[in-house]
Amino acid sequence: MLSQKYQAEQAELEQKIQKLKADMSFVKETAENAEKWIELFKKVGYPEELTAELLNTLIEKILIHEATEGEFGGRDQEIEIIYRFVGKID
Repeated sequence: MLSQKYQAEQAELEQKIQKLKADMSFVKETAENAEKWIELFKKVGYPEELTAELLNTLIEKILIHEATEGEFGGRDQEIEIIYRFVGKID
């Protein structure tokens, strides 16, 4: 009976360890991506003009969703900008 409890507890602890390792990996990756984003902005500085090179440097992809009819008869269309290293910023 004690052996079963021990094995169940050990399995539970192993799962917790795996989850914590995954969480640590995510945090580390997020920090590295933030550093890369900061480095990009250091290279770009304060641009006065939006150029194709600047867009290619900062933006990973742009998603344009299908247009829908708005509530007042207009047309609504969602556009998402996915930035390099940081993803979508709301």
